[in-house]
Amino acid sequence: MKKENNMQFFVIQNEMEWSEKSKLIRGDSSYRQKDKCQISTLFYLFLILSLTSCGVRKSIKHVPDVKQYSLEIPEVNKINDSTFSFNQNYLTKNKQQLWELYIKGNPLQLGYNNGALTQNLMQKQEEIFFSKVEGFVPSKFKQNLLRGFLKWYNRKMYLNVREDYQAELYGLSKYSSDKYDFIAPKYLRSLYLHGAHDIGHAMQDLMMVGCTSLAVWNENTEDGDLLIGRNFDFYVGDDFAKNKLVEFVEPEDGIPYMSVSWPGMIGVVSGMNKEGITVTINAGKSKIPLTAKTPISLVTREILQYAKNIDEAIAIAKKRKVFVSESILVGSANDKNAVIIEVSPDNFGVYKVENTSRIFCTNHFQSDAYKDDKRNQKHIVESHSEYRYEKLQELLQENKKLNPEKMASVLRDRSGLKNEKIGYGNEKAINQLLAHHAVIFSPQKKLVWVSSNPYQLGEFVCYDLNEIFSDKRLKSGGFAKSDLNIAKDPFVNSQDYKNYEEYKKGSSQFEDAISNKKILTEEFFSHYHSLNPDFWLVYYQTGKYYFNQKEYSKAKIEFEKALTKEITTVPDKENVEKYLQKTIKKLK
Repeated sequence: MKKENNMQFFVIQNEMEWSEKSKLIRGDSSYRQKDKCQISTLFYLFLILSLTSCGVRKSIKHVPDVKQYSLEIPEVNKINDSTFSFNQNYLTKNKQQLWELYIKGNPLQLGYNNGALTQNLMQKQEEIFFSKVEGFVPSKFKQNLLRGFLKWYNRKMYLNVREDYQAELYGLSKYSSDKYDFIAPKYLRSLYLHGAHDIGHAMQDLMMVGCTSLAVWNENTEDGDLLIGRNFDFYVGDDFAKNKLVEFVEPEDGIPYMSVSWPGMIGVVSGMNKEGITVTINAGKSKIPLTAKTPISLVTREILQYAKNIDEAIAIAKKRKVFVSESILVGSANDKNAVIIEVSPDNFGVYKVENTSRIFCTNHFQSDAYKDDKRNQKHIVESHSEYRYEKLQELLQENKKLNPEKMASVLRDRSGLKNEKIGYGNEKAINQLLAHHAVIFSPQKKLVWVSSNPYQLGEFVCYDLNEIFSDKRLKSGGFAKSDLNIAKDPFVNSQDYKNYEEYKKGSSQFEDAISNKKILTEEFFSHYHSLNPDFWLVYYQTGKYYFNQKEYSKAKIEFEKALTKEITTVPDKENVEKYLQKTIKKLK
């Protein structure tokens, strides 16, 4: 216990370093060289704890008891390069390049069926994820320390995950790659990966998540029915988002459901069950927790599998111990209503709207339980969450009586308040041009629309859960209800979109030049600015380059330009101002 108290003090001391490391997600290379020794020391202390902790040894050796479940080892039938089957389980790729998976059975069988059908996709996803980790932590020595940290940090996770989900993960993990066994055994690795969203959220201080969701009903929809939309802005690179997986799961126990995520994931970040319960998650402001508990995606999975109404969803969420702060927007066909369940390690609240038929969720808490939470209040003032909340209000004033097509246009909106141009990729926009996926739910009709690449700009594919979880799907052989699809955004064919994609490549060149002191030409700067002229980061990056080259007059001009743009957060703006002041001092 004494060791853990000492560790807590050290983590608090280093919270700022973790926050600054989060800037790497957005490509801010000025943070790469900060306090490497302290970060290494932090990892080293975690490693010492991992080697001496009894809890770590127990967790590493833990294997779930699966003897109670019957099992038929899947023999996958390959129909063609993009269609596979086993009994009544299927994996296929549609023309919009979404993978569609249908699995059924007891927990262990679900895991095996999932793993056998998606093995190549799952192993590819694992490779993409761990190559990202290697990019952030290139040193083999530090990778060893990081493995020690993961073992220590996740030592209590298995105690907080349902046994049937552990059995499912055990079956799934049988099809994981051997390549990463040095990180952890396959089963533990699968368990750890289900906490990756939570750990990234906690350690990166929210910089990789800025999701937006909303629910409308009664006078706010065309037909009066409940309608829900969400953007899942979880970004681990373009490659990670390529193989989107739309899963249809028919468990032996509980309610059939669908979810949208990626291969290897049994948790839910966006989904709806056959009863018309929907769940979407939005990260809230979190302090760094000392140990992993229940991954939020497994809490939402449990809600989909076992809840038929809002009260049952709240009861499930309330009994689980989470280790980050999260908003769960829950829609219900049976209640014709939606609420936001707000969970954190030390608090729990439910936000219900009164005298209105719409509810918005960005990345701050709204319930009475958090009204005095200083961390949440600070986040509202300093982050981009409140800005997006206000933008949703503005969009609903412009778009009366939403239908699925209008909801898609809301989720695709790239402008700032009052339609101001704030630059493509700005986190203050509803559409930040980095979403893993967007989803639209019509719970009473049991219809779901899932976006296809790129981001939420591609065609939204429609699925009817009433048909999919019935004999009709088996007879038709298809999943999508294509006649209800929503057309792709015309923006995807525009020159502005091509410029944005080129800007992203140029931004990588910029970061490489700043990190490695490479020389860039004036022609490069001119072209780079023209690709995304309204985005503050373009001028901030240019200013930093000139500052590092000791061309302070040019740096001053760029920092001043950046300050005329809509800067994402208060800390970002303060950072630009700090650079400008340092530049002015250099010029004196």
